[in-house]
Amino acid sequence: MASSNAHHATGWAAGIISAALAAQHGSHGPFHVWLWLAFAAGVAGATAPDWLEVAWWSRKKRLWITHRTATHWGLGWLAALFFAWHAMPHHPEAAVAFGFACGGVMHLLADWPNPLGVPWILGRHSLNLWNSGHCDLLVVAASWAGAWFVVSHVWMRGTAPLTMLKHLL
Repeated sequence: MASSNAHHATGWAAGIISAALAAQHGSHGPFHVWLWLAFAAGVAGATAPDWLEVAWWSRKKRLWITHRTATHWGLGWLAALFFAWHAMPHHPEAAVAFGFACGGVMHLLADWPNPLGVPWILGRHSLNLWNSGHCDLLVVAASWAGAWFVVSHVWMRGTAPLTMLKHLL
């Protein structure tokens, strides 16, 4: 499992990715509300597989689902991502569900390299690259590289990333 900080950092990248892809679909809304909500849902979705396991209605806040089972099921998150993606052209509010699912998939990608693995389809699969909490910087850097790629090649197509960065500084 990646650390909580790593999941939060990758969540910001997932939020940017989901907002960029929602913008490509034209899910803007007044004041770009659907893009902002897709971004916020991406940030929230990146920690969702962990907090969905907690019994928030009980006083002790124990897990009501075993860790890395139903809430970490890859096929479910990918299906949510797929259906929200295809609903966005007809229902701009689906950008929120898309952002949440994008964050959930980002969470699974961050958890995948450690030995506990992620249940993608039926059984757990692990890349078995490092133990939990190690190499978080690598996971965060990869997620932000993905966000940079999506923004520069999908959202702002034709804009040179280094030129854009020069104008921001």
